[in-house]
Amino acid sequence: MDMPAHQLNMTVLMTPDMANFAGNVHGGTILKLLDQAAYACASRYAASYVVTLSVDQVMFLQPIHVGELVSFLASINFTGTSSMEVGIKVIAENIRTQVVRHVNSCFFTMVAVDDERRSLAVPPLRPSTPEEQRRFEAAGLRKKLRHELASRFEAARRPNE
Repeated sequence: MDMPAHQLNMTVLMTPDMANFAGNVHGGTILKLLDQAAYACASRYAASYVVTLSVDQVMFLQPIHVGELVSFLASINFTGTSSMEVGIKVIAENIRTQVVRHVNSCFFTMVAVDDERRSLAVPPLRPSTPEEQRRFEAAGLRKKLRHELASRFEAARRPNE
């Protein structure tokens, strides 16, 4: 498959063992597959092991049903020194009717690590299309907001000084 190193498509058939009592695919099953797609995309881009640092903005937009073909469209949106944001769009396809639906989106922050689990530098991402530039800028804003929120929580945890 001719795909840039910063992108990955993973497709999985939803089987009965993935269903909850309502007949929909478990949200936890989708989260596990999302993490696998993020890992594969980030580790291929960084050419190293990666670990999950955070998962942001998981939006379960519509249920996924047993028998649907689900594609996880992953892309590195932003790189820091050792971290990468992986955006994932999830598309479900009814194989019989060929109706395609956008069912989930989220953002993972992955960190490249060596064999001793120490962080490693990753290649800088160079957006080459207007869409990649838009994703890069949005990811930079999300990173800034995550750091600001973490600082606010840390300040709230400290006793009054």
